Amino acid sequence: MTPRLHDSSQIDFPLLLIVATIIIFGLIMLLSASSPIGYEQFSDSYYFIKHQIIFGLIPGIAAMFLFAKISYTFWQKHAWNLLILSVVLLVLVFIPGISAGIGTAHSWISIGGYFSVQPSEIVKLTFLFYLAAWLGQRDERGVRDIHSGFLPFVGVLGTIMILMLLQPDVGTLAVITAMSLVVYFVAGAPIAYVVGFITAGIAGLAILIKAAPYRAARFTTFLNPELDPQGIGYHINQALLAIGSGGFFGLGYGHSRQKFQYLPEVAADSIFAIIGEELGFVVSLLVIGLFLVLFWRLLRIASRAPDKFSKYVVIGVASWITIQAFVNIGSMVALMPMTGVPLPFISYGGTSLAISMAAIGVVLSVSRSSKG
Repeated sequence: MTPRLHDSSQIDFPLLLIVATIIIFGLIMLLSASSPIGYEQFSDSYYFIKHQIIFGLIPGIAAMFLFAKISYTFWQKHAWNLLILSVVLLVLVFIPGISAGIGTAHSWISIGGYFSVQPSEIVKLTFLFYLAAWLGQRDERGVRDIHSGFLPFVGVLGTIMILMLLQPDVGTLAVITAMSLVVYFVAGAPIAYVVGFITAGIAGLAILIKAAPYRAARFTTFLNPELDPQGIGYHINQALLAIGSGGFFGLGYGHSRQKFQYLPEVAADSIFAIIGEELGFVVSLLVIGLFLVLFWRLLRIASRAPDKFSKYVVIGVASWITIQAFVNIGSMVALMPMTGVPLPFISYGGTSLAISMAAIGVVLSVSRSSKG
């Protein structure tokens, strides 16, 4: 089925401006944070920024404006196919010759040997489409019913969870699960179901922590970062050192010391620590403020959405981006365990940036059809 395109009605420029501001700021910070490691690993200080633009920003811009033009109802009609796609993508990471895992993790697939894609990032959007369509077909009684609502929800989400645990990609799994629970609750699920699911999740997490020594070590380090500062606690201690040394106004753009092979994942998960070190507490607070403004704008679009499917999709995108941002930032300031999720629109990672921009494109499509 050919997707129906929108007419030339107005695009939501405030949303576009907020997202563009975060992305441009992210590219500026990535240029600074990644230059030492780019030179050390590839003899090219601009390697990471070029890679981000070619494989993240350019595809992301194309996807955002394409998805903004396509009527959001196209995704609703193909929700079942998108669920199948979600499962297939998560299975592909285990196929030899396609999998591009690192160590024991199987979270990427190789495309022609030239670059890799992280399927779990794509699944955030494809699974959200399915969940929003499934919930949109039910009235509140159907959502609240344990047989037609809760058990099918647990079954489908549980399948996604198992496949992601096998990779393992606990950080992305936490974001998808939290996003799904928010959408399920907004659709009318009783709070008891949500609390019960969270309680079961905490129990499952405790089992996972006990079963895997590295997870237990991460959790112990979260509770006591000073216990092993040169071992498992090295990452969080270096992040705290970077943020603390930045003070209120930072050491100055480009003047980070931790980016010189001290702070792990400096261009990806740890980039917020470099923001704090170079630009200080004030700018770090402004970054948090930008994500809150983005969240507010997305909720406003959701409140004017023309139907349940579009409302749930926008709420899902809002919760996904906001939760992921605060999980990343929280892990950098020792408020949460290290999870390995990128800071949306800012961290290095082409798949993450492109899919996040595609999700914003869907929201722009919804805003074109909004009421009032």
